Amino acid sequence: MNFLKIKTSWSNAEFVLIKLCMASIYIIVGSYFHNFFENYYVPLFVLFGITVIWFVYQWLKKMNSKSE
Repeated sequence: MNFLKIKTSWSNAEFVLIKLCMASIYIIVGSYFHNFFENYYVPLFVLFGITVIWFVYQWLKKMNSKSE
């Protein structure tokens, strides 16, 4: 299981493929289970809001620590 410990670096352009891959499956799942998820819009938006704030905070903290 050493392959999980291998560190790699990716450029922003290389992340486009993984982002497109994830976005496409999100759209497929969302359109397939539309009726199921419509009952959970409010909790999903709350979860989205919390994770966005958390991510932006972590990103800004990381950027500030590298600039010092």
